[in-house]
Amino acid sequence: MFDGNLRSHVDRRTQPIGRALANAGVTADMLTLTGLAMAAVTALLIGTGHLLLGFFALLLSALPDLLDGPVAKVRGTSSARGAFFDSVSDRFSDLMLSVGLAFYLFQRGHTVLAMLPMGIYGAASLISYQRAKAESLGFSAKGGIMERAERVVLMAAGILIYPILVPMLWVVFVLSALTVAQRFVKVWIQATGGDSRLRLRARQNYRPRRTRGEQSVLGERLRRYRYRDGAPGGQRTRRLRERSASRNWFSPRS
Repeated sequence: MFDGNLRSHVDRRTQPIGRALANAGVTADMLTLTGLAMAAVTALLIGTGHLLLGFFALLLSALPDLLDGPVAKVRGTSSARGAFFDSVSDRFSDLMLSVGLAFYLFQRGHTVLAMLPMGIYGAASLISYQRAKAESLGFSAKGGIMERAERVVLMAAGILIYPILVPMLWVVFVLSALTVAQRFVKVWIQATGGDSRLRLRARQNYRPRRTRGEQSVLGERLRRYRYRDGAPGGQRTRRLRERSASRNWFSPRS
């Protein structure tokens, strides 16, 4: 819900801060690494029973995640590598928070309830996987009632107010499970469409645009191939083109 309703507003508010950090020499990778370190500190504080300090550490660990995107845009360093690094760091932060809560509950003697935070992490990982897999197949799996921002806010409220910690964890777990079901149904409906196999085949046969350097290398290889084994120029190339044109790349699977 946060990504669909509030993300654009938050990005507008954080853009000036991101510009100031970029001008000061801060990079997006530096912020992401800071968030990873803060996530580890948060897990350590919560696991050792310092819930109030853990709450503030959790808030601080969320700030780099809000600012690394604006900083990357201002510096012009937005890339697939950065997006991958940010996504992995989010999963690591979720894991650290769940491990810290599980260890805290275990230390308090709640051996069964200690599995609850790990169940939340499992559901959160499944939510993330559904979106990644759906987008790799050309579908959309965004949305749901319990995305990462909502999950962190509710768990932070439980950490701050100890009497509601366990009930809040149950709420997060149930709503996360419902989000898994929501995204599954959403992708299932999209994939049931008549053109789903055609879209999948088109995506599988997609080739990214080659750079000039790659084109020159391919051109040199093609020229060598034309005259290999004494074949007349263009004969092998013509046969390859005829063979390629005869294929129906988008025919549905049987």
